[in-house]
Amino acid sequence: MSGTIEQPRFTCALGSCQSVVAIKKGVPILHSGPGCGGQISRLIGQGEGYAGGSTAPCTNAEEADVVFGGEKKLRSVIENSFKVIDGDIYVVLTGCTAAITGDDIAAVTGEFQEEDKPIVYVEEGGFRSNNYASHERLVNAIIDQYVDKFKYSDEKEEGLVNVFASIPYQDPYWSGNLEGIKKVLSDIGLKVNILFGNESDGVEEWKRIPNAQFNIVIGPWVGVKIAKHLKGKYGQPFLQFPYLPIGAIETSRFLRSVAEFGHLDEIKVENYIKKEEAKYYAHIEKMADFMLEFRYGIPRRVYTIADSSYALGFSKFLLNELGIIPGPQYIVDDIPEKYQDLVKEEFDHISILQKRTVEVVFDPDAGKNQLRLEEDAKNYEDKRILILGSSWDKNLADKLHADLLIISVPVQHRLIMNCGYTGYEGGLRAIEDIYDRVLATYR
Repeated sequence: MSGTIEQPRFTCALGSCQSVVAIKKGVPILHSGPGCGGQISRLIGQGEGYAGGSTAPCTNAEEADVVFGGEKKLRSVIENSFKVIDGDIYVVLTGCTAAITGDDIAAVTGEFQEEDKPIVYVEEGGFRSNNYASHERLVNAIIDQYVDKFKYSDEKEEGLVNVFASIPYQDPYWSGNLEGIKKVLSDIGLKVNILFGNESDGVEEWKRIPNAQFNIVIGPWVGVKIAKHLKGKYGQPFLQFPYLPIGAIETSRFLRSVAEFGHLDEIKVENYIKKEEAKYYAHIEKMADFMLEFRYGIPRRVYTIADSSYALGFSKFLLNELGIIPGPQYIVDDIPEKYQDLVKEEFDHISILQKRTVEVVFDPDAGKNQLRLEEDAKNYEDKRILILGSSWDKNLADKLHADLLIISVPVQHRLIMNCGYTGYEGGLRAIEDIYDRVLATYR
């Protein structure tokens, strides 16, 4: 059988270059063939950032580099990158060519590290994995080769936490989602290293990683290796919340979990939750007339073609807060088998009221998942359905007369700036976006 899949909604391992772009003044240096960075940017990029896309330095490996090696060219590109681009951290990432020829990236990069240059290397090879896995390796490489130099003591700063959540650019709403997570955690009294995006202090924040009291992983698998690495390296315990907290119910659950784990002031946290829930449900009350008037024209069933964290987060939110029943959930992030039971268990307890069975399909082949979705939807032709997917699902949504909310790459039918769906405010934004699409196609 061929290992080819249709519509992969992630990139090769070199896609972790987008995580570098998401660090303030982070500069990826690609030791790869020409065009690799551009392909990645076109699939999961939303703008070039400070030094991404066509701006990213690249060795543009050719046939001669395969025969004679590309170390000399890489050394030249690194030297000129320091001259031309004013970056705070530079990360050398290898593509398939360098992985096959066996260029000694560590030795070349090490020459600059000995000069105390802020540079890190990650030996990947695009074919070795996807960018979910390589994101973890990238973060650990920055910690080991750069952050560790700034660890001056084992003392921990009370209330300081490192958060590992949305993968930049792979999650189209990563910036807004990280801002939402940082906001609710800061509001209950924590100091948050969010590490990526506008709410981060850039490399200065990365340098504070060893001082954190504990770490928070949001998602069923990405980030776990980072947290375990930090636990072994700096003795930091970690809390895992296995999906994005969207809306009041799950955000409150998330904050209570953090408060219990971090031994925070319970009264302060509960007062904050009470205040935020009061505002949240005051807005929900405004929907009463809308829900009554359009009760026969709103979605009753939801299908997801997205990664596991989004599928879980949105399914819990939509079922428990909007009453939209989850149909089969198609998980496309190629989640390792050892983490799949956790996802299934969370779906088994998806309802806060009763036992509910949700079919979960783990298959990165989104093309097959579209066929499965279409077949299942035939049984519900009398119900309006909602699809959570990517721009590649637009034709399917049109064919089924379904509403589509794009939550997965590629994104070609929506401009995303700082929109995010995490937290209390994110839940309200999700409701607005979903029913905005419903009203736009109201029949």
